[in-house]
This record gives sequence, structure tokens and C-alpha cells, in this order.
Amino acid sequence: QVQLVESGGGLVQAGVSLRLSCAASGFIFSIDNMGWFRQAPGKQRELVATITPGGNINYADSVNGRFTISGDNAKKTVYLQMNSLKPEDKAGYYCNAGSQTRYWGQGTKVTVSS
Repeated sequence: QVQLVESGGGLVQAGVSLRLSCAASGFIFSIDNMGWFRQAPGKQRELVATITPGGNINYADSVNGRFTISGDNAKKTVYLQMNSLKPEDKAGYYCNAGSQTRYWGQGTKVTVSS
């Protein structure tokens, strides 16, 4: 059974940093990419950043320059370093991985106070 387990969320003040981690366990036949999505209350889930095993990275415009995604292929782990957090970054952050079959983590909550 595949599991994605996120960690690192919390309550912080605007301007500080947080680092999220997502570890995949179980057998995943192939991983085209791993990434992070977020969903704020009352809004649709949106892409934050993705990374491929080869290191190709994609960011949402809203986080480009503030967030950094990285990964460890051997550990099947992906990280999201979030700097200069803003109140609008408040959301549940969800890890996603896979290829044709996609897997989701349970989410970790990030709250940013102004």
C-alpha cells in the first residue's frame, strides 16, 4: 500500500520560513514527478511546485522566488522550503506523487498570521 506522509506544517508569523517534507512508502511502480499542492478554505486545490526525478522543477507564479522544492530520489522524499511566508499562503498542503496513478498525502496545515 502506497502512503505519502507529510510533515512540517504549523502556525507561523508572516515573513518567517517553514520546511515541509513528504516521504513515500510502499511500492510505486514509477514516479514521473512529486510535488506539492495546496488548498485554502473555500478554494480549489492548486499546484504549488513539482519536481521530476531528473530535477525538472515547476512553480506556481505565486510562490516562485519564495518557495524551493527539492527531492531525494533514493528516499522517495520531497521537500518544500517556504520562505517569506504570507497570510495568503495559509492552506492545507498536500503531497502528490506518481505517474498515471497518482497518490495523495493526508495534508499538513500551514497557518500564517499577519
